[in-house]
Amino acid sequence: MTRIRKAFSGGKAFVAFITGGDPDIETTEKLVLAMAEAGADIIEIGIPFSDPMAEGIVIQDADERALKAGCTTDKLFSLVESIRQKSEVPLLFMTYVNPIFAYGKERFIKRCRECGLDGIIVPDLPFEEKDELSDVCEEYGLDLISMIAPTSEKRAAMIAQEAKGFLYCVSSLGVTGVRSEIGSEIAKLIATAKTVSDIPCCVGFGISTPEQAAKMAAVSDGVIVGSAIVRIVAEHGRNSVPYVREYVKSMKDAIRG
Repeated sequence: MTRIRKAFSGGKAFVAFITGGDPDIETTEKLVLAMAEAGADIIEIGIPFSDPMAEGIVIQDADERALKAGCTTDKLFSLVESIRQKSEVPLLFMTYVNPIFAYGKERFIKRCRECGLDGIIVPDLPFEEKDELSDVCEEYGLDLISMIAPTSEKRAAMIAQEAKGFLYCVSSLGVTGVRSEIGSEIAKLIATAKTVSDIPCCVGFGISTPEQAAKMAAVSDGVIVGSAIVRIVAEHGRNSVPYVREYVKSMKDAIRG
């Protein structure tokens, strides 16, 4: 059983996202380890990118801070190697097609596996073009995480059937960010996916409060939170570790029910 699948064996999973290198690489490592200790079952590390099309202003600003601080893809590979010596928490990179191909597709995926990553999420890779990466991911034993959204209703079953690791279910249209209301169509979308596959389904985009997390966990296998965590890091910088730890614990407690 892969580390990602194992993350769902103990009940509802909490998936946490942070931007790699914000405010610096050393703090990112401390944050990842603290989140794992606080109950995060899977951790996504965003590779900072100058044009993150799926991200709202909170993560865009974090990308900018990380790039200004000198974060690079190679530094994040080294970061993962360091984390892997201390923790077995499943780790994913979230990135875009352009940085992968600029690095070299096979070189990037091979390096992901060598450093101890479990999967990647590529929001701007359409399902119809996933073969651009899925073959090489499969070759190196890396899960390419698929995404479905409210607009995917007619394609949800097809995407779910071929999904690896878990299915990232986007709760609402638009970019990432904290929202006061979460779309109600997600339960229907997950039900459609479950008709063809036992793939775990996690809900993300806009979830920030324990109440929202509990509500989404009731209709899914896990909850993904990013912008709310990145906002805490933005507020407290290098001193953010205890605040993030406390927040992650509160969210994990909420989805445990």
